[in-house]
This record gives sequence, structure tokens and C-alpha cells, in this order.
Amino acid sequence: MADKKSARQARRRKAKHHIRKGDRVRVIRGNYREMEGSVLRVLRDDGRVVVEGVNMRKRHQRPTQDEPDGGIITMEMPIDISNVMLVDPHSGEPSRVRIRTEKDGVKERIAVKTGNPIPWPQTT
Repeated sequence: MADKKSARQARRRKAKHHIRKGDRVRVIRGNYREMEGSVLRVLRDDGRVVVEGVNMRKRHQRPTQDEPDGGIITMEMPIDISNVMLVDPHSGEPSRVRIRTEKDGVKERIAVKTGNPIPWPQTT
């Protein structure tokens, strides 16, 4: 069983994903279907993404010196990257993505449905 799991993880590591931190995505499968949000983190080794406002979980926090009250905190947990699609900013609909390389070597993401370019998110 462990061999199957490690082989699956190795395949996922090799896969290239067109989703980056800051992208607008829509969930297409699972309990959070049709929800949209921006990507907070991409976990490339696990093939998962953390999307803002999706897959919220509660965690009981023990009181510490920093947080003397403790309490229950709510946080987003990762979902599989195959369950999200990039949203085309022009039409607002999710679309598959192709990569087009210009003659000067610049790569550009293209929405398959409309043919419009999807800009890369600005990283700070």
C-alpha cells in the first residue's frame, strides 16, 4: 500500500500546474463546489492548494503566553489541485489553460474557452 501511495505522490510532483499564489480559482468538485476564492498557498509536493474561504476547519488552541485565552481558531485547509480551475477574468467562467510562448520567450496563459490571456498574478 505504501508503494502505491509513494508512486502517486511522485507522479504528482512531476506534474506541472498552471495555478499560482494570488490566482482566482473556482472549485469544481467536492463539498465546496461552485465557490470562488484566491489561492493563498500552493503545496507543490502534495499537489494541493489553499483557497481563501474554502475548506474551513476549526482548531482548538491551547492557552499560551502569546494567546492567554486560547480558544477556537478557524483556518483554511488544503484541497486537491485537480478540484480547482482558473477563472477567466474577462468572462468570469472557469476555463482550462494553455501556455503560449511568444517569439521572445515570454510565456503567457491562454483560456481555452475564450482564447483570452490570463495574466500572471503579481507577487509581492
